Amino acid sequence: MWEKWLRYRNAQKLKDERYRFLFDAPPLDEVVVFDTETTGLNPKKDEILSIGAVIVKENKILTSQKFELFVKPSREINEASIKIHQIRNIDLENGIAPHVAIEQFLHFIGARPLVGYYLEFDMKMIHKYIKPWLGITLPNPQTEVSGLYHDKKIKLIPDGVIDLRFDVMMNDLGLPIFGKHDALNDAVMTAMMYIKLRNIERV
Repeated sequence: MWEKWLRYRNAQKLKDERYRFLFDAPPLDEVVVFDTETTGLNPKKDEILSIGAVIVKENKILTSQKFELFVKPSREINEASIKIHQIRNIDLENGIAPHVAIEQFLHFIGARPLVGYYLEFDMKMIHKYIKPWLGITLPNPQTEVSGLYHDKKIKLIPDGVIDLRFDVMMNDLGLPIFGKHDALNDAVMTAMMYIKLRNIERV
């Protein structure tokens, strides 16, 4: 009941009726798995540099419908940031404006539920752009893959410490790790974990 009320209140704040589709009923058994690369880990001051996403329908990753774009930041990226995500300033020369990037992303996800790894951070970064513009936060249901993994694992070792690092989870689930960690590759690998976790009883 409380969630319905919050969703209603959120919908009432929408500033642009062209984005009412975000509140529609989602397609049956489809989710969007996405990831962002950013200039840092502070949503208040850092910016999105790239977004990668794929649609998962039932148990299939629809790579033919992948979403990948680069976003031009308001200032040059510092060296410490480049070491983490390997995105250089030259790579963003043809990047698109943040508003255009987020607009394209919203049309890609539609009303589908969202899945990610440490999704809370990615959502904060998206909300940084859409809240001043549309007046809302994304109403899409959200699933955190590390939460799914933890809930499966804790049944086996209820008093243990569970390692939720990305590569550790991938290895434990017997999934291949792609050589390059970028937004799209991370979204695809996260989608693989999501499918595996949905279809096994224990890890």
